Amino acid sequence: MQESDVQKPVLDATFLTLLARHEPVVRAYLRGLLPGAVEVDELMPEVALVAWRKFSTLGDQAAFPQWACVIARYEVLRWRRDKARDRLVLDDDVFTKMADEAEAGCGARERQMAALEGCLEKLPAERRELLLNCHAPGMTAREVARRTGRREDALYQLLHRLRLELHRCVESTLLREDIA
Repeated sequence: MQESDVQKPVLDATFLTLLARHEPVVRAYLRGLLPGAVEVDELMPEVALVAWRKFSTLGDQAAFPQWACVIARYEVLRWRRDKARDRLVLDDDVFTKMADEAEAGCGARERQMAALEGCLEKLPAERRELLLNCHAPGMTAREVARRTGRREDALYQLLHRLRLELHRCVESTLLREDIA
């Protein structure tokens, strides 16, 4: 067995971990450049595949979200080239400006997500679980209220307060980071 055979599974596992952690940032970037969710779902696997093939060229793993957003940008350009016959495609100059702005926001979204995760951890476990259950796919506030024995209107009020608390926490976290 060669040394490169041993390193490949480690690189694959590292790539998959980074992709799973940063996929929401890349998806948000794609949403800013594409007309709809269908196109995002269509391009995300292509972005992941290209990133996986080029992963060995990434020097600093901390730069993964920005690096993946650059790959996403080129995949969107390829997609646009394929769709160029459609009259509803934006002018290249407009697209470039949008892509530059979205790329600049890629790091900001990463910081916001990290701050949100930290703020969620600060919530008492019961409140955090309640909030996460209400935002779980396929779950409704009515169902969560029923399962927890709460009135639906009381649950909505609590969720509103928790979201405000998280919003304030995220803003203050980002402000402290900017000052530091």
